[in-house]
Amino acid sequence: MGMAGQEPPLELQVDERVVGATSPSKVFFSTRGETEPDLVRYHLSLGEGVLRGVHRRPTVLKRCPNGAEGEFFFQKRLPRPRPDWPESVAVPSPSGRKAEELCPTELAHIGWVVDLGCLDLNPWPVRREDFEHPDALRVDLDPQPGLSFGQVRRVALEVQSVLEEHRLYGHPKTSGSRVIHVKLPIGTRRESTAFRRVGLAIAREVERRLPGIATSTWRKQERGDAVFVDCSQNARDRAVASAYGLRVDPAGRASCPAECSELKEVEPAGLTIATVPGIFSERGDPSASIDDVSHSVESRLELARKAERDGPGEAPWPPHFAKRKGEPRRVRPSRRSTT
Repeated sequence: MGMAGQEPPLELQVDERVVGATSPSKVFFSTRGETEPDLVRYHLSLGEGVLRGVHRRPTVLKRCPNGAEGEFFFQKRLPRPRPDWPESVAVPSPSGRKAEELCPTELAHIGWVVDLGCLDLNPWPVRREDFEHPDALRVDLDPQPGLSFGQVRRVALEVQSVLEEHRLYGHPKTSGSRVIHVKLPIGTRRESTAFRRVGLAIAREVERRLPGIATSTWRKQERGDAVFVDCSQNARDRAVASAYGLRVDPAGRASCPAECSELKEVEPAGLTIATVPGIFSERGDPSASIDDVSHSVESRLELARKAERDGPGEAPWPPHFAKRKGEPRRVRPSRRSTT
């Protein structure tokens, strides 16, 4: 029984668990009026699709306790108080401290945090069994302000073409905004720096094929009107939005896996909390096989070595990577010496 004036929670059965919607009338998305129970049901309706991207991974929560149009915050540590059944993993930091992060292994774990106002789960690129070796190469296609999504789609198709030429198959996913992510499962145990080097080789090849349309330049001031082929999201702790996570906007846009054949026409505005469950039910999950086949990056790694020897050499790395031999100075263009 709830307190006087307080609405009772709605209870939903998820396998052997009971997941609540503690604020049944709270509106999360004003465009159509979806409430907290709608938010929970959305995630549950996607079942294995929503679990697949975070399964056995340390996961950061993006929480919006006052709805998608309120303030949000990222939470690494598993929230308290909590039931005794959500699984977690102690994640070490460079300082030696550890944080207990959510490590979903069943759908009820996701339903529980969604009830806490979590719109978006952000998994690490590693499994809990091995923090030091990412199991997938990630390439983010990030457009400069003002560019059309059509240009992002064009670059994504070229990334896929480069991968396929080396018998690699990437899994594209919209971000819910103007970004497209491409994920390539990798079977060989490699340090995250190797992934970044391979990603940089891919980015430079796409840039060579699409000059002025794609760029591998990390510094924003030097990108011009191009789509940044970002290969810096492969450090072990670089969490990104998972498949089917929702954006913080009134329409509830979703980050949604796509078939390669859909890249020419996919539009983020058509993928929302209201439409994605029906699309999922009709065509299934395009990333259903993402864990079935793992690729080797050895051929691309050799090409990366060749590019480093014969091409422009090492590129500046983002601050979360250790300084590498031969890397240019990490300074803003305005601070570089002109001599």
